[in-house]
Amino acid sequence: MDKLKNVTGWARQLTELGLSVLALAVVLQVLFGPDIAFFPVDVVGNVLGLTKVLGSHGLVGLVALWVLVTIFNRKE
Repeated sequence: MDKLKNVTGWARQLTELGLSVLALAVVLQVLFGPDIAFFPVDVVGNVLGLTKVLGSHGLVGLVALWVLVTIFNRKE
């Protein structure tokens, strides 16, 4: 059981790291534009595309978003 908690902890920390990098990439792209050497991907465009896909599916998209937020905010 301790191994499962350890793996879960690592997964949560990696998710938080990924969200931090995503937030940093969005801020850098807003400040410097889409031509950043170390973030060659259009981060803002990808976030907007994901939002558009979830929004185009109506209630199913909202439920999917709610499930993701609930999983992320779940306390141990």
